[in-house]
Amino acid sequence: MALPPMLVDPVARLVSLCRAAPVARRLVVGLAGVPGAGKSTRAEALVAQLNQVLGEGTARVIGMDGFHLTRARLAGFPDPAAAVARRGAAWTFDPAALAMRLRAIRDEPRQGADATSASARPGLAWPGFSHGTGDPVEDAITIPASVRLVLLEGLYLLHRDDGWNLSGLMDECWYLDLPLAQAMERLALRHMATRGIDRAKAMARIEGNDRLNAGIVAASRRRADWRIADLPR
Repeated sequence: MALPPMLVDPVARLVSLCRAAPVARRLVVGLAGVPGAGKSTRAEALVAQLNQVLGEGTARVIGMDGFHLTRARLAGFPDPAAAVARRGAAWTFDPAALAMRLRAIRDEPRQGADATSASARPGLAWPGFSHGTGDPVEDAITIPASVRLVLLEGLYLLHRDDGWNLSGLMDECWYLDLPLAQAMERLALRHMATRGIDRAKAMARIEGNDRLNAGIVAASRRRADWRIADLPR
Protein backbone atom coordinates (compact mmCIF):
# COMPACT_ATOMS: atom_id res chain seq x y z
CA MET A 1 0.00 0.00 0.00
CA ALA A 2 1.53 3.29 -1.13
CA LEU A 3 1.92 6.30 1.09
CA PRO A 4 -0.85 8.90 0.71
CA PRO A 5 -0.05 11.99 -1.37
CA MET A 6 1.39 15.15 0.17
CA LEU A 7 -1.16 17.93 0.57
CA VAL A 8 0.44 21.14 -0.65
CA ASP A 9 -2.13 23.61 0.73
CA PRO A 10 -3.92 22.16 3.79
CA VAL A 11 -5.84 25.37 4.53
CA ALA A 12 -7.27 25.47 1.01
CA ARG A 13 -8.37 21.85 1.48
CA LEU A 14 -10.16 22.70 4.74
CA VAL A 15 -11.86 25.68 3.10
CA SER A 16 -12.97 23.46 0.23
CA LEU A 17 -14.39 20.84 2.61
CA CYS A 18 -16.35 23.49 4.53
CA ARG A 19 -17.76 25.09 1.39
CA ALA A 20 -18.76 21.75 -0.13
CA ALA A 21 -20.52 20.37 2.96
CA PRO A 22 -24.11 21.19 3.91
CA VAL A 23 -24.20 24.13 6.34
CA ALA A 24 -26.02 22.08 8.97
CA ARG A 25 -23.42 19.27 9.03
CA ARG A 26 -20.30 19.46 11.16
CA LEU A 27 -17.04 18.21 9.67
CA VAL A 28 -14.39 16.25 11.58
CA VAL A 29 -10.83 16.17 10.26
CA GLY A 30 -8.14 14.17 12.05
CA LEU A 31 -4.45 14.95 12.32
CA ALA A 32 -2.29 12.00 13.35
CA GLY A 33 1.46 11.82 13.84
CA VAL A 34 4.21 10.37 16.00
CA PRO A 35 5.07 11.79 19.43
CA GLY A 36 7.02 15.01 19.01
CA ALA A 37 5.77 15.63 15.47
CA GLY A 38 4.14 18.93 16.47
CA LYS A 39 0.49 17.93 16.01
CA SER A 40 -0.94 20.44 18.49
CA THR A 41 1.07 23.35 17.06
CA ARG A 42 0.19 22.45 13.47
CA ALA A 43 -3.49 21.95 14.31
CA GLU A 44 -3.74 25.31 16.08
CA ALA A 45 -2.06 27.06 13.13
CA LEU A 46 -4.42 25.42 10.63
CA VAL A 47 -7.51 26.37 12.61
CA ALA A 48 -6.31 29.95 13.08
CA GLN A 49 -5.78 30.27 9.32
CA LEU A 50 -9.14 28.68 8.52
CA ASN A 51 -10.91 31.04 10.93
CA GLN A 52 -9.24 33.97 9.21
CA VAL A 53 -10.65 32.87 5.87
CA LEU A 54 -14.14 31.73 6.88
CA GLY A 55 -14.73 33.73 10.05
CA GLU A 56 -13.81 33.45 13.71
CA GLY A 57 -15.36 30.43 15.38
CA THR A 58 -15.65 28.37 12.19
CA ALA A 59 -13.22 25.71 13.45
CA ARG A 60 -11.94 24.36 16.75
CA VAL A 61 -9.03 22.11 17.78
CA ILE A 62 -9.61 19.18 20.14
CA GLY A 63 -7.23 16.43 21.25
CA MET A 64 -7.37 12.82 22.39
CA ASP A 65 -5.42 13.34 25.64
CA GLY A 66 -8.66 13.50 27.63
CA PHE A 67 -9.19 9.83 26.86
CA HIS A 68 -6.11 8.60 28.73
CA LEU A 69 -7.06 5.95 31.25
CA THR A 70 -6.99 7.45 34.73
CA ARG A 71 -4.23 6.57 37.15
CA ALA A 72 -6.83 4.73 39.22
CA ARG A 73 -7.70 2.49 36.26
CA LEU A 74 -4.04 1.86 35.47
CA ALA A 75 -3.55 0.85 39.10
CA GLY A 76 -5.97 -2.01 38.46
CA PHE A 77 -3.80 -3.51 35.70
CA PRO A 78 -1.94 -6.78 36.42
CA ASP A 79 1.33 -4.80 36.49
CA PRO A 80 0.42 -1.24 37.57
CA ALA A 81 4.00 0.04 37.51
CA ALA A 82 4.48 -1.14 33.94
CA ALA A 83 1.14 0.34 32.91
CA VAL A 84 2.10 3.75 34.30
CA ALA A 85 5.56 3.53 32.70
CA ARG A 86 3.94 2.82 29.31
CA ARG A 87 1.33 5.53 29.62
CA GLY A 88 0.77 6.94 26.16
CA ALA A 89 0.75 3.49 24.54
CA ALA A 90 -2.38 2.72 22.51
CA TRP A 91 -3.70 0.37 25.20
CA THR A 92 -3.56 3.06 27.91
CA PHE A 93 -6.43 5.04 26.31
CA ASP A 94 -10.19 4.53 26.13
CA PRO A 95 -10.85 4.49 22.36
CA ALA A 96 -14.49 3.40 22.79
CA ALA A 97 -15.24 6.56 24.80
CA LEU A 98 -13.43 8.66 22.20
CA ALA A 99 -15.47 7.10 19.39
CA MET A 100 -18.71 7.74 21.26
CA ARG A 101 -17.89 11.44 21.81
CA LEU A 102 -16.73 11.83 18.24
CA ARG A 103 -19.97 10.34 16.96
CA ALA A 104 -21.93 12.85 19.05
CA ILE A 105 -19.94 15.73 17.56
CA ARG A 106 -20.60 14.52 14.03
CA ASP A 107 -24.28 13.77 14.61
CA GLU A 108 -25.22 17.00 16.41
CA PRO A 109 -27.38 19.12 14.07
CA ARG A 110 -25.56 22.42 13.70
CA GLN A 111 -28.48 24.44 12.34
CA GLY A 112 -25.72 26.73 11.15
CA ALA A 113 -28.03 28.59 8.81
CA ASP A 114 -29.90 29.81 11.89
CA ALA A 115 -27.31 31.66 14.01
CA THR A 116 -29.81 32.39 16.80
CA SER A 117 -30.77 28.74 17.16
CA ALA A 118 -27.14 27.62 17.12
CA SER A 119 -26.00 30.16 19.69
CA ALA A 120 -28.87 29.27 22.00
CA ARG A 121 -27.68 25.68 22.41
CA PRO A 122 -24.98 25.00 25.00
CA GLY A 123 -22.63 23.05 22.75
CA LEU A 124 -20.97 19.70 23.35
CA ALA A 125 -18.46 18.91 26.09
CA TRP A 126 -15.06 17.34 25.44
CA PRO A 127 -12.53 16.16 28.06
CA GLY A 128 -9.15 17.74 28.60
CA PHE A 129 -6.07 16.58 30.48
CA SER A 130 -4.42 17.98 33.61
CA HIS A 131 -0.65 17.56 33.57
CA GLY A 132 -0.66 18.65 37.22
CA THR A 133 -2.76 15.69 38.40
CA GLY A 134 -1.87 13.42 35.50
CA ASP A 135 -5.50 12.63 34.81
CA PRO A 136 -8.24 13.54 32.32
CA VAL A 137 -10.57 16.41 33.17
CA GLU A 138 -14.16 15.71 32.21
CA ASP A 139 -16.03 18.39 30.23
CA ALA A 140 -13.00 20.70 30.18
CA ILE A 141 -13.74 21.95 26.66
CA THR A 142 -16.98 23.14 25.08
CA ILE A 143 -17.53 22.89 21.35
CA PRO A 144 -20.09 25.56 20.44
CA ALA A 145 -22.99 24.51 18.24
CA SER A 146 -21.86 27.08 15.67
CA VAL A 147 -18.51 25.34 14.98
CA ARG A 148 -18.46 23.97 11.44
CA LEU A 149 -15.23 21.97 11.54
CA VAL A 150 -13.48 20.17 14.37
CA LEU A 151 -9.79 19.34 13.94
CA LEU A 152 -8.94 16.34 16.13
CA GLU A 153 -5.24 15.76 16.78
CA GLY A 154 -3.77 12.63 18.29
CA LEU A 155 -1.44 9.67 17.99
CA TYR A 156 -3.70 6.74 17.22
CA LEU A 157 -6.43 8.16 14.98
CA LEU A 158 -5.39 5.75 12.19
CA HIS A 159 -4.60 2.77 14.44
CA ARG A 160 -6.68 -0.39 14.05
CA ASP A 161 -5.70 -2.48 17.04
CA ASP A 162 -5.93 -2.31 20.86
CA GLY A 163 -9.63 -1.40 20.53
CA TRP A 164 -8.97 1.50 18.16
CA ASN A 165 -11.09 1.99 15.05
CA LEU A 166 -12.30 5.49 14.22
CA SER A 167 -13.13 4.54 10.64
CA GLY A 168 -16.19 6.45 9.43
CA LEU A 169 -16.04 9.01 12.25
CA MET A 170 -13.78 11.48 10.41
CA ASP A 171 -14.39 13.08 7.05
CA GLU A 172 -10.66 12.89 6.41
CA CYS A 173 -7.62 12.01 8.48
CA TRP A 174 -4.22 13.50 7.70
CA TYR A 175 -0.77 12.42 8.78
CA LEU A 176 1.81 14.98 9.89
CA ASP A 177 4.91 13.65 8.18
CA LEU A 178 8.13 14.36 10.06
CA PRO A 179 11.35 12.29 10.09
CA LEU A 180 11.37 10.07 13.17
CA ALA A 181 14.82 11.25 14.29
CA GLN A 182 13.67 14.87 14.23
CA ALA A 183 10.52 14.07 16.21
CA MET A 184 12.49 12.14 18.84
CA GLU A 185 14.96 15.01 19.23
CA ARG A 186 12.09 17.44 19.80
CA LEU A 187 10.64 15.01 22.31
CA ALA A 188 13.94 14.73 24.17
CA LEU A 189 14.13 18.53 24.48
CA ARG A 190 10.52 18.63 25.68
CA HIS A 191 11.13 15.96 28.32
CA MET A 192 14.23 17.80 29.54
CA ALA A 193 12.37 21.11 29.78
CA THR A 194 9.09 19.93 31.29
CA ARG A 195 10.40 17.19 33.59
CA GLY A 196 13.68 18.80 34.61
CA ILE A 197 15.74 15.77 33.61
CA ASP A 198 19.02 15.43 31.74
CA ARG A 199 19.41 14.11 28.19
CA ALA A 200 20.34 10.59 29.31
CA LYS A 201 17.11 10.23 31.30
CA ALA A 202 15.10 11.82 28.51
CA MET A 203 16.50 9.35 25.99
CA ALA A 204 15.86 6.44 28.36
CA ARG A 205 12.23 7.51 28.56
CA ILE A 206 12.03 7.75 24.78
CA GLU A 207 13.56 4.31 24.21
CA GLY A 208 11.35 2.70 26.85
CA ASN A 209 8.06 4.19 25.65
CA ASP A 210 7.90 6.98 23.08
CA ARG A 211 9.83 5.27 20.30
CA LEU A 212 7.72 2.13 20.70
CA ASN A 213 4.55 4.24 20.36
CA ALA A 214 6.02 6.11 17.40
CA GLY A 215 6.57 2.86 15.53
CA ILE A 216 2.90 1.95 15.92
CA VAL A 217 1.76 5.39 14.79
CA ALA A 218 4.09 5.43 11.78
CA ALA A 219 2.82 2.01 10.70
CA SER A 220 -0.70 3.45 10.45
CA ARG A 221 0.18 6.39 8.18
CA ARG A 222 -0.76 4.56 4.98
CA ARG A 223 -4.41 4.77 6.04
CA ALA A 224 -4.30 8.59 5.95
CA ASP A 225 -6.10 10.52 3.22
CA TRP A 226 -3.22 12.99 2.95
CA ARG A 227 0.19 13.71 4.40
CA ILE A 228 1.06 17.25 5.41
CA ALA A 229 4.39 18.86 6.19
CA ASP A 230 5.52 20.43 9.44
CA LEU A 231 5.60 24.21 9.85
CA PRO A 232 8.98 25.82 9.11
CA ARG A 233 10.94 26.38 12.34
